[in-house]
Amino acid sequence: MPIFRIMGGSRNSNAASHMTQQTGNNNAVRQADRRSVSRHQYPGQRLQQQQQQQPQQSATYTSPNEANQPNRMAGPNPAAAQNNPLVRGNNVPSSTPNPPGTSDAQLMLSMQASEVTRAGAYSVTRTSSGPAQVYRVTVPPGVRPGSEFTVHAGARRVRVRCPPNSRPGHSLQITLPPEPVTHNQLLKVAPLTCAEEDDAGGGAVKMTPEVQKVNQAATESGGVAQTFLVTIPPNIYPGMQFTVNVEGQRFMVTCPANAGPNMKVRIVPPTQREEPMAAPKTQVFEVTVPAGVRPNQPFTLMANGQRVLVTCPTNVAPGQKIRFQLPVQQVIGNIQLSYENESGGWCRTIRVKDLKFQWVRVQSKKEEQEGFLDDMEKFDFSKAAYVRKLSYLEGNDARMRTAKVDFVPANEAVVDSRLLHANKTLLSYADIANIQGKGLEDKIAWFQNITKQLMTTWENGHVKLVVRRHSLLQDSVDAVMSLGRDDMRKHWRIEFLGEPAIDAGGVTREWFQLVSEQLFDPDFGLWLSSVNNQMCMTINPASDISCPDDHLIYFRFLGRIMGRALFDRQLIKGHMVRHFYKHLLGWPITFEDLEAQDEEYYTSLKKFTTMEDLSMMCLDFTITEETMGVRRDVELIEGGNMKEVTAENLPQYLESNLRYRMLDRVKPQIRELMLGFFDIIPEPALTVFDPNELELTLCGLPTIEMDDWEGNTIYSGLYETSNKGKQRHKCVQWFWEVVRDDFDQEMKARLLQFVTGTSGVPTRGFSVLQGNDGNIKKFAIHGVNRAMYAFPRSHTCFNRIDLPNYSTKKELYEKLKAAITMSSVGFDME
Repeated sequence: MPIFRIMGGSRNSNAASHMTQQTGNNNAVRQADRRSVSRHQYPGQRLQQQQQQQPQQSATYTSPNEANQPNRMAGPNPAAAQNNPLVRGNNVPSSTPNPPGTSDAQLMLSMQASEVTRAGAYSVTRTSSGPAQVYRVTVPPGVRPGSEFTVHAGARRVRVRCPPNSRPGHSLQITLPPEPVTHNQLLKVAPLTCAEEDDAGGGAVKMTPEVQKVNQAATESGGVAQTFLVTIPPNIYPGMQFTVNVEGQRFMVTCPANAGPNMKVRIVPPTQREEPMAAPKTQVFEVTVPAGVRPNQPFTLMANGQRVLVTCPTNVAPGQKIRFQLPVQQVIGNIQLSYENESGGWCRTIRVKDLKFQWVRVQSKKEEQEGFLDDMEKFDFSKAAYVRKLSYLEGNDARMRTAKVDFVPANEAVVDSRLLHANKTLLSYADIANIQGKGLEDKIAWFQNITKQLMTTWENGHVKLVVRRHSLLQDSVDAVMSLGRDDMRKHWRIEFLGEPAIDAGGVTREWFQLVSEQLFDPDFGLWLSSVNNQMCMTINPASDISCPDDHLIYFRFLGRIMGRALFDRQLIKGHMVRHFYKHLLGWPITFEDLEAQDEEYYTSLKKFTTMEDLSMMCLDFTITEETMGVRRDVELIEGGNMKEVTAENLPQYLESNLRYRMLDRVKPQIRELMLGFFDIIPEPALTVFDPNELELTLCGLPTIEMDDWEGNTIYSGLYETSNKGKQRHKCVQWFWEVVRDDFDQEMKARLLQFVTGTSGVPTRGFSVLQGNDGNIKKFAIHGVNRAMYAFPRSHTCFNRIDLPNYSTKKELYEKLKAAITMSSVGFDME
């Protein structure tokens, strides 16, 4: 039985005026807190000021189904809450229909396209109304039967084919369909909802009790709550039923008591568990259980270059053979099963039982342990890895869902390998296996093909974003934060108010660049330059101080912009630190990521693992941070200030530190960033990318001046003689020949990522490349003996690559390319 929530509908203007007055009282204080001229007004404030200054115009532009939605800067509106009960099934309270004098125009903002004169987001639809139109036209001179001629029928110009039995001068009757009318519905900003009560603030409001019940019921049933906004059809009034189709599902809905034609209502369909895939044709494989594998323990094997995760049956011992089945559609080419144990590391496998991706750690050859799969039952500082987990929840407004974010061990993280849309499978494991071994351009082309299938056709409506240049960011936030998730996948048309430019791609490209540049500006207060690399940006933990009323709104907006840029193959002006790309992709976060962020902090934690007596350090489960000159103690766990660190709980202490620095420190910001990103991008489609490829796709390939790069490189170790004025080592010559002649732009960018941590190049060139201490650290090539290790290594803190003294140029090329392409996977290439 469906459950639905009304998204407004009260015609009591007192509620709307009360909200405007309540929010307006805080304007003076908020403006006084703003230090940057670019954000002297928060999103939504300008709309309220215009409504106060132009009350008559406000009544024209405000639809009753939106007027009582809580403003995202204020708390929930009590009047609106009373008029928005959750109604279950057919138990709808009796009510009288809409008053006879109430027209549909009062329920939906509709106006001609030429009348759009204010900034905002508009849902644009074309409808045909009225009877067919009949006209009499005369066949012009010189027209033969079967040929076409042009005539004017009212305000329209149409082409008519001359009938076989007609001649010039004959009169014809033509019938035209009703002329389509374009409607522009101005959308209002949707508020954010916090998943936890103590997270309220920054533009997010507390979850209402009704929505909490919806989420709780979905959780108890083992599913995920999902709601949809639907429009009540014409001539449907309270108590009447109508059918809706959402994502391939059809529901019968009863019109609630305080709703009417053309109003939007939120329906909450019954929670449904994921339907199993239809049983396909399968192929049987027989393998031998590896040594050291216990019953019910998973192990991996290779199938056509893809790792497959198999669970050992309860009655089988090592050395015995077992059989398992794979769908024929997943078997590509000539499958050869083999165990890969050349190197160890975290890798993504496919589970045979449900064809979902799961992370496992493969042991290396040199590790003298039994078994093939590392069960990670014991904490290991060098191997421990964690993956963020998003648990989606419905928000107070159906357009803005929320989520709980947690850090789970990497081997517990799973993601779907197939994507369903409108009851159609857009991609499966076979598609991902086919594409993930190809180059970046091929992956992008494949991804764009998926997004085209997700895009709503132009005929089914599109979105118009109207912004003003002098308040570009504020108008853009208001517009994008007015859209629902379905609007995020519609065609966008961006207009600068007062500019007659036609958006053929240039306006959209300019908009993405300008908006993202302002958001990543350190002066804005949301992001800071990374300690290790001035080209990388990291989230400002004190963004709630810089933008106390709306910083979470900006992060949700940025996530949506990044997702839309990936959707449309646009570029953004901002390189993030590496582990943020891992969060987006659901990749494991390790202590090496912490080292890339803060080497000194990482080194201090690592020392604890070798100390025999930790009591002398007087440690507890707290850390001390300083924000704007104020020092405060932060508990890593509940009651952490009363818990002493010992050898027994050291793994928990190290894990808590990693969790805090990589996630909890900026959890609300990361949550909103990911929610905005996944408002448009389906996670299964991202599984073909690695973090480096995602950065290159979002930020584009850099423009690299090879003479500047080579001229600002220093040498040490075995290659110290290659510095200026000295004869170059042959490996140094080969290195630059390979980079210049054999590497394309993508591989050059990947080499930069491998050594410096980002593909960004300083605006003043490589001469000002900085290290983790903020000082100039030029690109460095350190020569080592190839007997130490086979592959090049990188030290992003110092912008240095350790390059073994290879015997041939071909060997250098192969090893360097392998190191660059494998680095993102996290393998130890010793």
